[in-house]
Amino acid sequence: MTGTGQSATTRARTRASAGAGLLLLGTLLTGCGAEPGEIPLSEIRPESPTATPEPTTASPTPGVVGAAAGATGAAAVAAHNGLIASRAFLDPGRTTSAIVTVGPDGSGEHQVTQPPARTRDDRPDWSPDGSTITFDRTDPQTGTARLWTVSASGEGEHQIGQLCENGTADCSNEDERAPAYSPDGTQLAFSRSWGAVNPAGNNTTQIQYSDLYLMAPDGTNVQRLTFLTNDKPYSGEVGNPSWSPDGKRLAFEYRTGASGQPANSRAVYVVNTDGTGLRQLTPWELHAGDRASWSPDGSQILFTTYPAGPENAPGGGIYTVHPDGSAIAALTPAPSDAYYGAASYAPDGRSIVFAQAPAGATADLYSMKPDGTGVARLTNSTGKWLSRPKWGTAAPSASTAPTAPTQAQAQAQAPAQAQPSVNAQTDPLAPDGQEGEDGN
Repeated sequence: MTGTGQSATTRARTRASAGAGLLLLGTLLTGCGAEPGEIPLSEIRPESPTATPEPTTASPTPGVVGAAAGATGAAAVAAHNGLIASRAFLDPGRTTSAIVTVGPDGSGEHQVTQPPARTRDDRPDWSPDGSTITFDRTDPQTGTARLWTVSASGEGEHQIGQLCENGTADCSNEDERAPAYSPDGTQLAFSRSWGAVNPAGNNTTQIQYSDLYLMAPDGTNVQRLTFLTNDKPYSGEVGNPSWSPDGKRLAFEYRTGASGQPANSRAVYVVNTDGTGLRQLTPWELHAGDRASWSPDGSQILFTTYPAGPENAPGGGIYTVHPDGSAIAALTPAPSDAYYGAASYAPDGRSIVFAQAPAGATADLYSMKPDGTGVARLTNSTGKWLSRPKWGTAAPSASTAPTAPTQAQAQAQAPAQAQPSVNAQTDPLAPDGQEGEDGN
């Protein structure tokens, strides 16, 4: 479908609450000089009661789909690794890109989207059931992006729609990118940028405002999540959101430009999905960015670093960090003469897929174990520059799907189920206590 699916009243509320943010139309922007740790309340949202993240609670069961949402017992189904979605360039000049899928072993490449010439499809993300891919599509004439969805087979490609009507001041140069499904599939997080364009020097262009938003997958119920640029026009680019497995937090990238503090850098942040608890996780010196990836148990966040200077330059790496910003660790060798792109955990948590380009070559997809060992090349795409992979979930096979207990089994289990544990109120595993644009 096209259009937003919103009423005029809803759109008006969205525009009225907008008032701030930023977009990078082509390259870098300016930014803030915050150190890792808490962010002032004034930079989060006016009505936020606190800027402190919620205390860490018990981690969901590793490699279990549904555990983060509170599923237990027979309702907790082991995760199955499905297809990997990736961006692929269709021409040597890298003017047109499409979304493709490959199998977990890198075989069976299939082009899913059909972009017009000189149009870029990018930043794919899977619905929780593995049936749908959402992505952004950049228009070659305006340089702005819109959000789209398509089935995993390539059918039903359609635009979700833009938030603003043309002709309104806060909707000029409207740009929406990097959509990401919530773990329960009921929301999309995405970055939105809008406002007047201001040349920033060094061949870069900045837009006034950029922040994170949430909405339903059909484009309704739009909510603004962050207010990082509310009082700081042209201050930085907010993008690439990634949901925690329990659906309570988002990791995202904040990127600065030539006049930023510090200049030309990037860092990974986290924020609660109610807009509170904004925290910088990585130091500016690491130049961490692109779309991060949470481990299935929620204990690690995977991210990529990029050296200062030309895009696609060698020297970065893939790292992990705890959601509280501690224990930053490198998974790839450093220093490196290879280019590393965004990485993604497999749904079962036992593998990582990432983009890598040896010196002088184009990027392909590789896999490794969560500790950085066992690196293996998955694709040989002959110049398509496969990058920004996202690993989807496959439906469980009939042999592994949970089955309803027989009557005899139910009767045998009934006495035990009727005896509540004396620790039920404090056991963190009990049901009531379980937490349920660059060229990279």
